[in-house]
Amino acid sequence: MIKIIYAVLLGVILALFIGLGIEAFYPTEKYPETPAALELQYAKSDMSNPSAEQIKLQEDYNQVTKDYNTRNAKHARNVSMFAIAGSIILMALSLTIFSRKEVFSNGFLLGSLFTLMYGIMRGFESDDTKFRFIIVTVGLAVAMVLGYFKFLKHEEESK
Repeated sequence: MIKIIYAVLLGVILALFIGLGIEAFYPTEKYPETPAALELQYAKSDMSNPSAEQIKLQEDYNQVTKDYNTRNAKHARNVSMFAIAGSIILMALSLTIFSRKEVFSNGFLLGSLFTLMYGIMRGFESDDTKFRFIIVTVGLAVAMVLGYFKFLKHEEESK
């Protein structure tokens, strides 16, 4: 039982290692704050009839958030690709170097799957439906390769 707990814990820590490593070296930009002047004007006035200045402030802020969303979608796509690459590395380690050490192999396998799920979730933050399809396809391929080498290949060899 302790081996199972250890393998799960190792998998979670490996996924956190990949995710936090990406964030440390390729940080996510913070969402733009609402300008204080805009907040103050909303608080002091009736917004059913905004002034030209309020309209200008709102339009400027809308443009800033639109630009942020564009940059964030590209960032999410890149993070997704980094995470999926990390997942594939963990999978390779699980199936090669640690293949004879069951606890490590299982921990790296779980870490690979958790990291893959993180990569897919981050990929869904991009605005590109083709990219979303590609990452789900890659995720399916990785899961099938993992399943084959970890479970089916051993069954075939033992027959």
